[in-house]
Amino acid sequence: EKGTAKSTAVRSLAALLPEIKVVADCKVGCNPNKKQEMCQECIMRLDSGEELPTKKRKTRVVELPVGSTEDRVIGTLDIEQAIKKGDKRFEPGILAEANRGILYVDEVNLLDDHIVDVLLDSAAMGVNIVEREGVSYSHPAEFILIGTMNPEEGELRPQLLDRFGLCVNIEGIADLDERVEIVKRWASYEEDPSGFHQLWRSEEESLRDRIIKAKEILDEVTISDDMLYLIADIAIDLNVDGHRADIMMMKASKTLAAFNGRREVLKEDVQMAADMALQHRMRRRPFQKPGIEEETIAGIISHTHSHRHEYVHTHTHEHAKR
Repeated sequence: EKGTAKSTAVRSLAALLPEIKVVADCKVGCNPNKKQEMCQECIMRLDSGEELPTKKRKTRVVELPVGSTEDRVIGTLDIEQAIKKGDKRFEPGILAEANRGILYVDEVNLLDDHIVDVLLDSAAMGVNIVEREGVSYSHPAEFILIGTMNPEEGELRPQLLDRFGLCVNIEGIADLDERVEIVKRWASYEEDPSGFHQLWRSEEESLRDRIIKAKEILDEVTISDDMLYLIADIAIDLNVDGHRADIMMMKASKTLAAFNGRREVLKEDVQMAADMALQHRMRRRPFQKPGIEEETIAGIISHTHSHRHEYVHTHTHEHAKR
């Protein structure tokens, strides 16, 4: 729905995400610890024996306006300088600014098709390539793509839709007390922005610490075969195309487990992950409301779990008799 603070929520992520280490004077914000993730200039400097200066900075949330030109998105090359002096002077674009951060597109469904193609290429390769008059320049373009849209204003291209790992439907709140609380908080912020930030600082820091701790244990989180079979069953029962949904459910389940301080994926992680990973991949009939009923996934999980348990019990019993 319109007016439900979608853009506000995305822009607020910058305050929650941990700082990252970058090459201090790099236009792209290269990772100083990974040569394979560096731009051409940083690689040349490193190969020449130079010690790259580093600093820490906040993770960026970079906005891509709907009307952006290709040059603004991918950056530009000074062709005259390149031809005369052989110097590839690169002026960074939005993709360079968003490297190792978040790229946010409001009204993503209204993006020009050509810009969509540029985003798809960069997202697939993790690299942005600029080519002009036979001169080529490339730099890393690793980013998390977040888009917001109002479906009634037009659908998203299927190629781009499937690139979004997760999807959340935002609706207005119907509860009377909660609506009043929203207005009060808005008024409080308008009256004293710094005081409002101070009021919620401890809660914000607590959430940031939780995210940092989740990142630290994420690689240790395990997912059992039972949970993987459950994920596959959900995808099959809901008639989802391809296998990307299964992979996203697995990754999201592990992330949710880490966020909750666990090192093992549980059924509730899979259920929550399925709701976010599948609703934009479901085949919908005309005028059908987007999303999946919570009871639908819960029913599949309940049926799959009992069926799987019965299969394992029977199989084990037969094996014992032999």
